[in-house]
Amino acid sequence: MSDPEIARRCSHCGVSLSQRATYCPQCGEKIGEDPAPTPPTVTAVAPVQSQHLSGIAGVADNVRDRVEKIRHVSSVMIDQAAYDPSLRFLLVAAAVFVLFLLLLILSKVIG
Repeated sequence: MSDPEIARRCSHCGVSLSQRATYCPQCGEKIGEDPAPTPPTVTAVAPVQSQHLSGIAGVADNVRDRVEKIRHVSSVMIDQAAYDPSLRFLLVAAAVFVLFLLLLILSKVIG
């Protein structure tokens, strides 16, 4: 008898995971690691303009971190599709749907 497809859960977000998963497909956390607490940031009293610029830099760093996390999760999802038939089906169905839309638009342009 084969092992169950869902063998454990992510400690960070609780999503079901397969036995061979190394990263969570939902939140991107490495399996088995607890999320690291972020240290509180201490800001010194400064003029309003420098506080505004540091706030912009903080937002840019936050966005960059989110983009990297999304990029990592999507690459992990595609890697896991190699052994997860349901995920492979969804990826193929999405590709066929995009192809259908492309052909539909092309037929309206030509015809």
